[in-house]
Amino acid sequence: MAAAASSVNRFETEAILNRHTLGIIMGGGAGTRLFPLTKDRAKPAVPLAGKYRLVDIPISNCINSGVRQVYVLTQYNSASLNRHISRAYKFDLFSHGFVEILAAQQTPEGEAWYQGTADAVRQNLRNFTQGKYEYFLILSGDQLYRMDFRKVLTRHLEHNADITIATIPVDERQAKSFGIMQTDPDGRIRNFVEKPKDPAVLQSLAMPAEIVQQLKLGEDQPYYEASMGIYVFNRAALIAALDNDFVDFGKHIIPQAIKDYKVLSYPFQGYWEDIGTIRSFFEANLDLCSVVPQYDFFDSQAPIYTHARFLPATKINGGSIHRALLSDGCILSEARIENSILGIRTVVEAETSIKDCIIMGADYYAGAVNCPINRPATGIGRRCKIERAIIDKNVHIGDGVVITPKDKPENFDHPEGLYYIRDGIVVIPKDAIIPAGMWI
Repeated sequence: MAAAASSVNRFETEAILNRHTLGIIMGGGAGTRLFPLTKDRAKPAVPLAGKYRLVDIPISNCINSGVRQVYVLTQYNSASLNRHISRAYKFDLFSHGFVEILAAQQTPEGEAWYQGTADAVRQNLRNFTQGKYEYFLILSGDQLYRMDFRKVLTRHLEHNADITIATIPVDERQAKSFGIMQTDPDGRIRNFVEKPKDPAVLQSLAMPAEIVQQLKLGEDQPYYEASMGIYVFNRAALIAALDNDFVDFGKHIIPQAIKDYKVLSYPFQGYWEDIGTIRSFFEANLDLCSVVPQYDFFDSQAPIYTHARFLPATKINGGSIHRALLSDGCILSEARIENSILGIRTVVEAETSIKDCIIMGADYYAGAVNCPINRPATGIGRRCKIERAIIDKNVHIGDGVVITPKDKPENFDHPEGLYYIRDGIVVIPKDAIIPAGMWI
């Protein structure tokens, strides 16, 4: 990349992030590709890594980067998301920090729900521009990554950009599923194609060899700059870019903005996963069980924040555990756990085997004040065998149950909604009751 146009020190950047930058997190639409995990909740509220929610990732990235004023835009199944954010993110009375929900609403300017990412920001623009914000950091609510936004804003300021887009190198196979950028030697984006399929077009968008070498990507194949859906807008650029009827940033706003404004690329190298499907959600979670996972929740310099529940330590009454994450408040009795995540308050009885699974746990213990009456206790009974499955919250699984996708179709819906299969993964929906002895 060419040398910076001007120098911006760390203290200037942090002052701007603290006082003049607003974080805007897109809560997503109906989340149909993550169904049934989104049957009763918004996509950002889907549990992650046993004790977190998806929305905790972008919020924590903001807080760790000094962005303390954040709105989350939602419209679908937002009750649990509202509850989580109100409980988890409370700033002291002497700061101006906040994390607040902005749900779709009818206003004098319009009565329609959000039609896309750009439309969601446009409908709330009057709320955003009431403050003295000069920069707007727009993020997705369903991605797993760790990014220091101070570096993004520093690059944005040094190059006097109107808009900066975070990009990540991808290979040819991945490029067909992303918006692909083409930049000049100064890092300015000159071209953008949404999900290019034509081989000739794709070839024309390949990153220059010198950039590939600079980023140390290897030269065995072509690489492409894919948009991460992370944007920094100057105030004037955002207002002007939304002065139209375009509904989506990636498909509409960005291609037009490249023609009218100075749009810069911020190349990001690190782990990043767009958790948009059951398969990507399943694989990203289970990777956390690896000896050295691609995403590190143990980074003390940039912790991931969530709702503090003050649960007791997990209790293990024998059994065997290999490559697993055990969240707070679990009770395990002579069970075998392998390559699995157990969420908060998970109860597993004796002689049960769990392999390659995500167990999301429960919102209550049996007999608690908030425990529903007239239903069996949450948890997994005796002598069960469960593999390659996602068990959502507050599920009761009786004794002797077998759950496996073996010899079953890749995708299937149980007629009564008792279970679903997506991409060869069995999903037991929230609050389900699986009777003893059932074979799924």
